[in-house]
Amino acid sequence: MKVAVTGASGLVGTGVVERLEADGHQVTRVVRSRKAAERPDAFFWKPATGAIDAEALAGHDAVINLAGENIFGIWTEPKKRRIRESRVGGTRLLAETIAGLDVTDRPQVLVNASGATIYGHHPADEPLTEDVGPGDTFLAGVAADWEAATEPAADAGVRVVMTRFGLVLHPDALLVQGMATSTRFGLGAKLGDGDQVFPWVTRDEIVNAIAFLLEAETVRGPVNVVGREKVTNEEFADTVARVLDRPRVLKVPRFALQMLGELG
Repeated sequence: MKVAVTGASGLVGTGVVERLEADGHQVTRVVRSRKAAERPDAFFWKPATGAIDAEALAGHDAVINLAGENIFGIWTEPKKRRIRESRVGGTRLLAETIAGLDVTDRPQVLVNASGATIYGHHPADEPLTEDVGPGDTFLAGVAADWEAATEPAADAGVRVVMTRFGLVLHPDALLVQGMATSTRFGLGAKLGDGDQVFPWVTRDEIVNAIAFLLEAETVRGPVNVVGREKVTNEEFADTVARVLDRPRVLKVPRFALQMLGELG
């Protein structure tokens, strides 16, 4: 297959590109750098301005959209706008461009990233299937709008799959690096009561899921991509401490989390 990939240089994207090329697919990187777009296996787009090379997208069999601002960091208003627009605006641009292509040149499948954050906050013992509606948190709203932005492609007859990723575990993931660093310095902590469900998934599992969904012609709509074992925040913090042979002695109190607002 000829597959266009956005976010190809990111943590998940690099793994996906490596897997697709190993499987014999022809990969085109959709990039925001005009310099990088000079490569024969790349073309330019800039979601913030609505710029995309529709002619270069034509003729691809599939599109994998992994683009999006990293959610980690201080949630200033500009940061929140980037989190939303990099996902919603970019996806809408892709979906509308795909829909506008001649049917003979139109990709047959769009695998679009999403997040398990769409469910918001739920009790730890409550199963969350793809049929559960979105929650009322900032990230839940972003994920819901992110998925809705794929509708132009679906309306044009393209098979659309929304992959609801959990928090990605990988040595290069900012989440893992941050927790490891704080734990090494004796600052490992659980958040509040520590009973929040931690919807984790490894990068390899995401890569395998995308490779499968790319060719699973009967699958469309949202798909949860998370680990099978339920883990709480406290259990994860304790695991990191145990692996690093460091104590996990701290607790971030609930009132401090409330002071952080949406980020907490």
